[in-house]
Amino acid sequence: MLSVVIPAYNEAAMIPKTAAVIDGLLEDNGIDHEIVFIDDGSTDRTWELIKATAASLPSVRGVQFSRNFGKEGAIMAGLTEARGDCAVVIDCDLQHPPEKIIEMYRLWEEGYEVIEGKKDDRGKESAAHEFAAKTFYNLISRAAKIDMQDASDFKLLDRKAVDVIINMRERNMFFRALSSWVGFKTATVRYEVRSREVGESKWSGLALVRYALSNISSFSTAPMQIVTILGVLMFIASVVLGVTALTQKIIGKALEGFTTVILIELFSGSVLMMSLGIIGYYIARIYEEIKDRPRYIISGRCGEEE
Repeated sequence: MLSVVIPAYNEAAMIPKTAAVIDGLLEDNGIDHEIVFIDDGSTDRTWELIKATAASLPSVRGVQFSRNFGKEGAIMAGLTEARGDCAVVIDCDLQHPPEKIIEMYRLWEEGYEVIEGKKDDRGKESAAHEFAAKTFYNLISRAAKIDMQDASDFKLLDRKAVDVIINMRERNMFFRALSSWVGFKTATVRYEVRSREVGESKWSGLALVRYALSNISSFSTAPMQIVTILGVLMFIASVVLGVTALTQKIIGKALEGFTTVILIELFSGSVLMMSLGIIGYYIARIYEEIKDRPRYIISGRCGEEE
């Protein structure tokens, strides 16, 4: 059986259509399936429509969070709830083309255990957003030593890969990278991102920055090396300035200028504060991990096992 995991946050307008399209597609191709919607603390009628859809379509189940825990938490909840031999994660807005699920499933039948959906086209995005996304994926690809270019959450995982991911104990997870990190026999399916039919993206510029910082820090310690690099640069600068000052002192031309002292102090102070900020951020992430709070809290269920 194939489990289709669909995180949903304020997607009331799309729930019935998404369920009908995916259910009809899988039925037409003779694929035994279930559809698991995860309501990530929506403030609109998303949960009501999930319940109504589950009542009319036997293949649909729903899980409701007590509040918004974020997309990563919703994906993990969906994978945990999935009962299939494999599971596919797809966005509720149908920007991920549902027909690609069939292509992924056929590859799984051939023996592939992780089928990655990779973007040929990012759809309608501003130039700034596209540049920021490419920069982020380039940084995390280098930091994690995993090719994350054109990566997405749209992917199919064999039960073995699902079990490995949901049994990881870390709280702050980056599903998009973890699915590559776990290994297994992997294939790729290329697709073009479609435009949203209704509504608008839930990701603001600030939210994307936070998402990038969170995922880079959770999957790589590369930013910590910036502290070392800055320390080396400061040491080189201090040696050069020290030699210059001693030389001018010896030849009778003492280093002049109050401005030079201020600039050195400002440079040193900024480097120290930046370094403390990076270290502090990682300490905060450690603090969040050791509290060992759950990734999400479920407040309701609907569907077959309601």
